[in-house]
Amino acid sequence: MMLLLVLAAGIIIDRRIGDPDWLWRRFPHPVVLFGHAIGWFDATLNRKRYSDNARRAAGVATILLLLGASLLIGAALHRLFLCLGVFGWLLEALLVAVFLAQKSLSDHVLRVAQGLRNDGLAGGRRAVSMIVGRDPETLDEPAVCRAAIESLAENFSDGVVAPVFWYALLGLPGLLAYKMLNTADSMIGHKSPKYLAFGWASARLDDVANLPAARLSAFLVAIGAWMRFGRIRARDAVATTLRDHGLHRSPNSGWPEAAMAAALDIQLAGPRIYSGSRVDEPMINGSGRSTATALDIEDGVQVFGGACSAMLAIVLVTASLIAVF
Repeated sequence: MMLLLVLAAGIIIDRRIGDPDWLWRRFPHPVVLFGHAIGWFDATLNRKRYSDNARRAAGVATILLLLGASLLIGAALHRLFLCLGVFGWLLEALLVAVFLAQKSLSDHVLRVAQGLRNDGLAGGRRAVSMIVGRDPETLDEPAVCRAAIESLAENFSDGVVAPVFWYALLGLPGLLAYKMLNTADSMIGHKSPKYLAFGWASARLDDVANLPAARLSAFLVAIGAWMRFGRIRARDAVATTLRDHGLHRSPNSGWPEAAMAAALDIQLAGPRIYSGSRVDEPMINGSGRSTATALDIEDGVQVFGGACSAMLAIVLVTASLIAVF
């Protein structure tokens, strides 16, 4: 029960405060430290002169060592916090908040809508380039809006729901291990010649780790759609998710994106360009509107907020049930 109450406190802290820039200008964010560790293994073990088999084996060893270290550090921190009583629980809640992305995600996505309104397409492209990997110069205004909404949905799953899920399941060790894995996937889990072998294990393990959160996030988005638009949109979000989630190239991202597409009654995904290469995919929720707007971004953030509130309510209700029974 205490673990879930700490989790609830962390969710609330992140929702209200987020990632204060003044703090991370003075101190390195833990994810930055994770990145340094991953980068050292990459530079040391992922060399061109090694065969693909050797690089794949090195990648497996790398992620297993990093996950093991994360579990041990998480367990040590939890034991330390336990020794500090109530103050320790507060410190753990603050650490949980550091690894969540509710406020920072909504702020970054809303900046795209603000950029479009204040500076037109150029402003929207500048803002969206901060949160997506695709080439912003290839995007017209509806594509900028779709990119922002897709990023909102996908990052709700792996930046909010997944950390909450793994903390609820395994405590601080689970949270740190998940964030290490997710950081490794973003850094080395690419299908480029350099990382196809070395990042294979990180990419596959990240897919597995995100399976439960992706499906839960779609359910939460449906609740957010009900809170913002009513029962019919929530029902459509569920139906569209079950029908269209497999249209996405990712085994997980299609779940929250399909739910968000139906919640907003727009099309998402489809053809786009990453690093000069065109990616052709079918549209998710093909019966929805083809033209997304800045208002859709703002509505999406409202749905996201409702989904986050539903997630918090589930944590608190579960903690209450544990206390009663």
